[in-house]
This record gives sequence, structure tokens and C-alpha cells, in this order.
Amino acid sequence: MRSFNEAWALRETLPALAAQNYKPRELIVIDSGSTDGSVELIRQFQPRHLIQISPSEYNPSRVMNQGMELASSNVGIFLNADATPQGPDWLGPLVTALLDPQVAAVFGRQIARPDCQAVFAHDYERCFGLNRESVKWEHFFSMASSGIRKDIWGKRGFNERMQYSEDDEYTRWCRAQGYRVVYVPASVVMHSHNYTTAQAWKRSFGEGRALSALCNNPCAKPTWGRKVFLGWINDARRDLMFCARTGRLGEWPHALLIRWEQRSGSLAGFRNGWTAYRQPQKDFPISPPTWTADLQH
Repeated sequence: MRSFNEAWALRETLPALAAQNYKPRELIVIDSGSTDGSVELIRQFQPRHLIQISPSEYNPSRVMNQGMELASSNVGIFLNADATPQGPDWLGPLVTALLDPQVAAVFGRQIARPDCQAVFAHDYERCFGLNRESVKWEHFFSMASSGIRKDIWGKRGFNERMQYSEDDEYTRWCRAQGYRVVYVPASVVMHSHNYTTAQAWKRSFGEGRALSALCNNPCAKPTWGRKVFLGWINDARRDLMFCARTGRLGEWPHALLIRWEQRSGSLAGFRNGWTAYRQPQKDFPISPPTWTADLQH
């Protein structure tokens, strides 16, 4: 479990974790300098390991690698502090799916919190809904509620050069090695974020920069017209249909602003990272497998 100033969620997440029918062997928490009482709440549930680092030390890949190193089981389950299990059967389905030695990673369903703004609620429906679009995408994975096998992780681990999309990069590598990545809809958490326009741009910049490391085809480099303008028009159409269907038409103008920031930030990040991630490194070169990244999501 990764946590940072999420006591508001931990008050529900930790009891839900303790109430699972399939009991976890151990709880490993890495907290990034919380000052809101999160650490005190975590200690009440007697974790096997509680690692405290400063916010400046946080690197998602390094944190997850450290957690896997500490884990005594061959199955490691990841749960964000603000991802609250819905019911007592969140953990069991994830673990069961990982008992197959050909399954390298699994991820569960996420449903948006009641206060989730329409633009982001639409994303959760597209990714995790009953008729999810993500099943048609070239690749999709989310670490917030997920699991991996330690024997496969031990061959390579998460790439600590990446600050965003490290889970996407790792699971793409797993697939390139012939392993399976499995969606487990029976495992459900409540998890969502409402980003400001600035936060939406920053996050998309980071994800676009990471995507540049995964795309090895120069012809697939996005252009402003295709990635930003046409992509934004398509987003606007889909968001309008979602807002109309869910009775949230008043939120459509906000969705337009968020989508513009996401699209422009993603393109800026991709361009920034295209050269940065091409520099070879002895310990962890990024070698994209034989697939072309989908730049249109």
C-alpha cells in the first residue's frame, strides 16, 4: 500500500482490508511523509512493514520494487490508500487469478466516488464499466488495485527511470515475454480523482512523456492536429453523450476544458520525452517490444 495524506480514505480502506474473506498474509505500507494522521491510522492495523520516506524521495517504481522485495509471498497485491475495497471479496479474486503461472499481473474494477466530476466519471466507465472500451485498446492496466507474481517480477522489476506509467510499461514487458495480464471485474474498489485543469495537464504531460519511451516507431509520433485538435473534438462528442445520458449536461463545459488540457499536455510530454528516453543506460535501457503504442486513447 502506498499512502500520502489520505487519512480521509484510510478510515474506510483499512477496515475494508481487514474484513476480507481471504486474509492477507502481511501488510506492507510505504508512506511518503504524511502529516494528516495517516501513519497513526496505519499503525493501528499492525503492518508487517511500515516504511516512511520524504515526499522528495518518492518514485513509484522504486516504492513498488521495495514493497516486492519485502514481500514474503510469491503474490504481491497493490492497493492505493484511497482505493477502498467494496465488500469482503476484493482480495480473493485477485490472488486466485495469479495462481496461474502464466498470469504475470492482474487488475480489478474501479468505480468512481459519488463526488467524482462527470469528465472523470466518464473515464472510469470507459476503463472499467460493464461495456468498457478498454477491452478494445491495444493495452490497458491500472495499478491502484492490482497484483503481480514475484517470480516474474524478479526477472526484471519496475523501471525506476519512469515517473509515470510505470505499471503500463511493466505489464507491456510482461506481455512481450509471453505472459498474460488479466482483468478481474469481480474485485471492486471505489477510487477516483477530481483534477484541476493544471493537474490534468501535468498528469497528461507525465503520461505522454512516458509513452514516448514505449513507442519505437517514428511514424507513430503524434501531431498537433491529430492528437490535440481531432482528439479533443472526439473527446467532446463522447463526453456530451455521457453527460446527456447521465443527466449531467451542466458539466460538459468543464469536460471541454479538462480534455483540452489533457490533450495538449500529452503531446507536450511526448515531445519532451522523445529524446530523453532514447539515452541508453547500462542498468535499465528501455527497449520497446514489438508493438506500436496506441496514441489515441
